Amino acid sequence: MTKIRLSENGFSVTGHCTADNNDETGRLVCASVSSAAYLVANTITEVVKDKADITVLEKSGEMHLKVASPSEATKTVLKGFKIHIQQLSEQYPDCIKVISEV
Repeated sequence: MTKIRLSENGFSVTGHCTADNNDETGRLVCASVSSAAYLVANTITEVVKDKADITVLEKSGEMHLKVASPSEATKTVLKGFKIHIQQLSEQYPDCIKVISEV
């Protein structure tokens, strides 16, 4: 199961939702979550230009992003990420668990 913890200034993604290499749904969901997380990280750091602490541990499937002083633009991007992830978790409840602190 992929767990996504959302906060006002960032997020953490942990785990894989694939049962094995033949789990097409799990691979699709993991790719969707990863793509969305990287899009958010790149938008915040490269477009908005906010400074973020980002940690990626590929083997364990972890990504952590924290912005010390998020601008309004970053807050908007994070809200969009929350909506996207919540919709994915509704489509794939056995694969994604969202923990929202927002």
